[in-house]
Amino acid sequence: MFQALYELELAGCNEITEQGLWQCLHPRIVSLTLTDCINVADEAVGAVAQLLPALYEFQLQAYHVTDQALGYFSPKQGSSLGVLRLHSCWEITNHGVVNIVHSLPNLTVLSLSGCSKLTDDGVELIAENLQKLRSLDLSWCPRITDAALEYIACDLNQLEELTLDRCVHVTDIGIGYISTMLSLQSLYLRWCSQIRDFGLQHLCGMRNLQILSLAGCPLLTSNGLSSLIQLRHMCELELTNCPGASRELFDYLKEHLPRCLVIE
Repeated sequence: MFQALYELELAGCNEITEQGLWQCLHPRIVSLTLTDCINVADEAVGAVAQLLPALYEFQLQAYHVTDQALGYFSPKQGSSLGVLRLHSCWEITNHGVVNIVHSLPNLTVLSLSGCSKLTDDGVELIAENLQKLRSLDLSWCPRITDAALEYIACDLNQLEELTLDRCVHVTDIGIGYISTMLSLQSLYLRWCSQIRDFGLQHLCGMRNLQILSLAGCPLLTSNGLSSLIQLRHMCELELTNCPGASRELFDYLKEHLPRCLVIE
């Protein structure tokens, strides 16, 4: 029945049992998404690790998954798995990150969005061991501070996309670290409530930056935001819910960045 299945997405399937999930997991599957399925827990992740040798992309959103689940992955998956997205897995800690970096060294995309127990130490492990990463999402990780951004800037030299939405302890110091990353093309800083105009001065030196989101950053002023016209290669700038963004500012940005989509 499932022999031609290569991609599988199960969302909100609260009636599916672990046995039912096992029956769906055909070895040819390369992309699997499991979201809002209340019976998905550590053992289900173990089944994924055991039964899907060709898996390239795995996206999981499950509140009850713990560090133990990530221990099921082995170097066998490390050769194939390139994309891992763990969304709102609240029980995962730095110990789970240890399992990720040891078993999945070839990841190019990693999202730990909403994994609220992750700390700077976990990010240090990621930066030191997953140096092939091109995309990293740490949004809604409230324990992340500027120290984590220093680790990222020092070691992730191929990173092209970084998402830090709602990382409320990130300050201009952390932005200074990020601004040294020559490979970075997309940077998302939505609702980073401590970023000020001084941080924008650092960003203005990032000549390869193409997409920048500062939505909801409350401390930025029109004067600071106007300096972003120095980013001539930018193609998208998001400034929704920025109290310091005026109509005059938007007109000014659109005039000086004619090829950039300015999202109000």
